Amino acid sequence: MSIARLLAIQPDPSDPLGPLGDWLTEAGAELDVRQPPGDQLPDGLDRYDGVVCLGGGMGAEDDREHPWLADVRKLLGRAAGTATPTLAICLGAQLLAVATGGRVARGSAGPEVGPALVAKKDAAWKDPLCADLPLMQDVLQFHQDVIEQLPGGAELLASAPKYPHQAFRIGRCAYGVQFHIETTPEVVRTWAANAPGIAASAREDALTEERLASVHTDLEETWRPFAHRFVRLAAGDLDPAAYHPRTLPLA
Repeated sequence: MSIARLLAIQPDPSDPLGPLGDWLTEAGAELDVRQPPGDQLPDGLDRYDGVVCLGGGMGAEDDREHPWLADVRKLLGRAAGTATPTLAICLGAQLLAVATGGRVARGSAGPEVGPALVAKKDAAWKDPLCADLPLMQDVLQFHQDVIEQLPGGAELLASAPKYPHQAFRIGRCAYGVQFHIETTPEVVRTWAANAPGIAASAREDALTEERLASVHTDLEETWRPFAHRFVRLAAGDLDPAAYHPRTLPLA
C-alpha cells in the first residue's frame, strides 16, 4: 500500500479532523495538519499527494476578519488546477467553489442543521469516490452559507431539496461536500451551544444525545470507506474520474 502525504487545513479550532483523521491514517495517509493563522500555510503543494480542508464558522470571503482565507483559496485553486486530489468540507467546499469561479451566499431558506440525507446525482454513479456510496447518504449539516452557484464545468454529485449543491467535483479529483462527515456528537453539541441562533433551525429532536449518536454510527458506515478511497486516489492506487472536455456544439 502506498503512503499518501496529505495537507490538512483546519480553519477553525472548533472543527478538527476527528474520526475522518483516523479513517485517513488507517488507510495509509500521513497528515500534515495546519491551523491558520497560527500555522503558516505552505507556498505550494509539491510535497503533498492531496489536500483536505475542513469547516469553520467564518464565511468563505470574510477576508477582512481572516485575511489568511485568501491563501487557503489560493491553495485550493492550485490543487484543482493541478489535479491534486482534494477533499473540501463545508466551509472548505465553499472556499473551493469560490476559488474556482463559483459563488457562495447566505442561504435564502435559512440554515441547515442536524442529521440529514443527500441523494446521489447521475454523475456520482461513475465517480471513483462516490460510485459505491448508497443512493441516499447520511450526513450532518451545520451551516448558514451555501454554494449558490457551482464553478463552471463542475460535476454535481449529490443534492438535497433545500439546497441543491451538496457535493461536487472540479476537474478529475477536487471534491467539495457542503455537509460534515468528520464530526463527533460532542463537536456538534459544542457548535449548537456556541451558535444557538443557527441551532434553533434544527428539528426538535435533531440534536439530542440519542439522535447524534445514531447518525454518527451511520456516518462511519458510509464515509469511512469513502475516506479510504480518497487515500487510494491520493496515493495513485485509484484512478481519478474520467476527463470529459466540454465543447461547444458545432454550428
